[in-house]
Amino acid sequence: MRYSKEHKLQTHARIVKRASVKLREKGAHGIGVADLMKEAGLTHGGFYAHFDSRDALMIEAVTHAMDRSTEHWKKQSEAIPAEKRLPAIVNSYLSAEHRDNPGQGCAVPALAAEIARESAKTRKAFAGRMERLIGILARQFHGLPPKAARKRAMATLATMMGSLVMARVAGSGEFSDEILKSGREAILGHAKPASPRRPGKRTAASA
Repeated sequence: MRYSKEHKLQTHARIVKRASVKLREKGAHGIGVADLMKEAGLTHGGFYAHFDSRDALMIEAVTHAMDRSTEHWKKQSEAIPAEKRLPAIVNSYLSAEHRDNPGQGCAVPALAAEIARESAKTRKAFAGRMERLIGILARQFHGLPPKAARKRAMATLATMMGSLVMARVAGSGEFSDEILKSGREAILGHAKPASPRRPGKRTAASA
């Protein structure tokens, strides 16, 4: 049976979407091509009708996941006042919901360690999308010069990613919640301007 071009595009998109979820859930090497095709309701033999190689699917699946994160952050930023945007991103990212649903979450903590061992082409695609996330974060540090905002954004993403990875390792109990909270406090504490000290009055920090 000959399928239309539109049907093939829809099928291709379905494979990429399913693969992006499974890769984030099980890791880059936790699920094979045959399993991914089965998830999409297709046979293993149909794989090469859509992709030249496993790397090609990896790149599309990873960039799909990263693009979803970028769009999510953009929508968050557009919907609320400027001063609330960074806290909204951080609180949503370092949440129990995000921790417990890796298949629907950010690809950076789910796949970064494995992507580092993939092909140069896959790493380049991942790094390019990661730069976009950094760019969105950098715009939330109002009043900082562009280079300083970019550095702060890199440190923020690294803290968010590391905190989420640690929280997932710890499970879903009190220790895990404590890690998420510490990550939120570390980032948002730096994001807030220091309160001016009044002469002769000690602050909590100096007590």
